[in-house]
Amino acid sequence: MMPLKLILSWLTAALIGTLAFIFFQGNSHIQSEKNAEEFKQYYRVFSLATPKVLEFAGTQIPLSDFDVAERYDKEILTNVYWQSQTILMIKRAQRFFPIIEPILKANGIPSDFKYIALAESGLQNVVSPAGAAGFWQFMEKTGKRYALEINEEIDERYHLEKASYAACAYFKEAYAQLKDWSLVAASYNMGIEGVKRQIKAQSVSNYYDLYLNVETARYLFRIIAIKNICENPNQFGFHIAQTDLYKPIPAVYVKTNLSISSLAAWSASNGCNYKLLKLLNPWIRKPFINVAPGKVYYIALPKNRIMQTALAHAVKNDTLILDDTNQKNLIQEDIITEVTHQVMRGETIKSIAEKYKVSEEDIILWNELSNTANLSPNSRLKIRKTGSDF
Repeated sequence: MMPLKLILSWLTAALIGTLAFIFFQGNSHIQSEKNAEEFKQYYRVFSLATPKVLEFAGTQIPLSDFDVAERYDKEILTNVYWQSQTILMIKRAQRFFPIIEPILKANGIPSDFKYIALAESGLQNVVSPAGAAGFWQFMEKTGKRYALEINEEIDERYHLEKASYAACAYFKEAYAQLKDWSLVAASYNMGIEGVKRQIKAQSVSNYYDLYLNVETARYLFRIIAIKNICENPNQFGFHIAQTDLYKPIPAVYVKTNLSISSLAAWSASNGCNYKLLKLLNPWIRKPFINVAPGKVYYIALPKNRIMQTALAHAVKNDTLILDDTNQKNLIQEDIITEVTHQVMRGETIKSIAEKYKVSEEDIILWNELSNTANLSPNSRLKIRKTGSDF
């Protein structure tokens, strides 16, 4: 028979547990009610009033048209309440608009067209599922049509200045045919011929009167909404201190007329590093650069780094001549070529480097290997040398 003392102990524990459960349940219920009340009291989400006047590229937007007003309303709500993305766009605009704006002005393109780049890419060097790349989201075929160099080694869709000039060339061509800046902006989404077909089919020549596919119907209104937010951030609840905006990055441009076999080594020997070189020159797609006879590239290096080196005295108008830099890693005559090495059993990065007379670090960089990578037999490695070395 169970001792009375043990029975009483269990009963006491059960009673305490029951009371505790009731207490905490009661408190939990009270807390939930309090949270609900505070939520109703403090949490606010506001609709946004439609402005009386809104313009794009000097043309007033017909907000009296219910469809126009509602399309704008959708885009302004989407971008105002996607706070993180919109804050980042405002911050990046402070860095990159000073580069884009003078190019638009020099080509007679309305300043509002800078917001196309912001809407297209968020001012990031992204690639779309369809293969459009860079701030201006050029497809390869279109980029080449507007004189951008695009190949495995160089992709000027990622060169902000050159891609901005290419975008201006497109805008001018589109305006010559469409005669309206709103239609030009729409054509950047659906093509000049696509806009012309819709104008002909619907017998209207005003973007705001056209019935378009969902993407193009939204396109210009997203641009207009982003413009409105960027020009009036406080009005939409965005309070960003000047110190929080991303500042332009001053650069020194190295006039380059010779091939460089290792950009990592070259940048390191000239007061920089490979990461910064790649961030400032995303158009260079390989860890080396081939420069054909007669060709010239300008490689940007961070000015604050260069001005702390012995190269500072040679900088003229933020430009350096390649001959003034440390050239111990420079290929002066031969174009860099690439061979594929098939790994044999027992080979290591070290033994392969010795075979081709290159550094282990270069093999790791060229093939994006980890330092401790175990090479699998029959796997393939890229080896880069000058033509005369093979």
